[in-house]
Amino acid sequence: MHVGSFVLAAQFPGQGQGEALHRAVRSAEVAEEAGLDSVWLAEHHFVPYGTCPSAVTLAALLLGRTRRIRVGTAVSVLPTVHPVALGEQAALLHVTSGGRFSLGVGRGGPWVDLEVFGSGLEAYEKGFPESLDLLMRWLREPSVAGDGERFGFREVAVVPRPSEALSCAPGPEVVVACTSPASVRLAAERGLPMLLGMHVGDEEKAEMVALWRQYAHVAGRPADEIFAAAHVSAGVCQIADRRTDAVESLLKAMPGWLKQGLDAHVTVDGRARTMRDPMAYTELLCGLHPVGTPQLCADRLAATSERTGISRFALLVEGSGDLAATEENVRRLGTEVLPQLR
Repeated sequence: MHVGSFVLAAQFPGQGQGEALHRAVRSAEVAEEAGLDSVWLAEHHFVPYGTCPSAVTLAALLLGRTRRIRVGTAVSVLPTVHPVALGEQAALLHVTSGGRFSLGVGRGGPWVDLEVFGSGLEAYEKGFPESLDLLMRWLREPSVAGDGERFGFREVAVVPRPSEALSCAPGPEVVVACTSPASVRLAAERGLPMLLGMHVGDEEKAEMVALWRQYAHVAGRPADEIFAAAHVSAGVCQIADRRTDAVESLLKAMPGWLKQGLDAHVTVDGRARTMRDPMAYTELLCGLHPVGTPQLCADRLAATSERTGISRFALLVEGSGDLAATEENVRRLGTEVLPQLR
């Protein structure tokens, strides 16, 4: 089992953006010290829900500050960037880190980001498959030409080539955030593992894994590839000597962050939004994920892995909103929970 942290650089009420980013960087450094396997970095624009606008840039910083841990994006929002530009950045990090970088990509939402970056609503509604395929070609081939509806350009050389890394992988791992049967099918047909969100429980995640395997089989993906697909389950982790204390720390901090963060999202076309009730959502997360004693957390992760077949986890550890408490939470995850899973 491989357990990592999920870093949003969340800005809690009363905090500055620099404070949120400092906590994000420090928690990632502590994750390596504590023996975690990975750090996954979220990306958001114009909202305090997450203050990191470029997961790949923050990944570069953390890869430079660490020596062992894997650093990934969760996710880089593909409709708001050119896939070749993102591919170049991913290849650069893959080569210079010796293969420690994972590129998570997703479709994002119908937010005003699409207007600001000039990609438009169509990039979100229809353009994701073309962008993903162009990105994958860039990460796997020596030269690439664009011949799609959105991206057309003459053949150019891939520099740097991801295969130049010292790792045995031909290029950086690519993971796709999946929230619907359509995105599951998209990932499965390309043999790409999924990142499944923290808003769904074990039963739904198990169904999505089964659906991925079905689509991958129909697409003719090799059986060993299907069996070995390393999907990632996002969740929340808060450790305390008593479960009630762990739950209380999240209920005190997360609803305020969720309310101001989710309320700040603006749709590009004025469509109505349906946002979760912050308190109810926090209570849901406490019920779905490892929140409680170290033993409870270990048992919860083991149960999720057994029920879903997923062996990799990206756990939100900053739910208290406090730097010292976050550092302690990460250290306890590494020293008190992971040994029980290995």
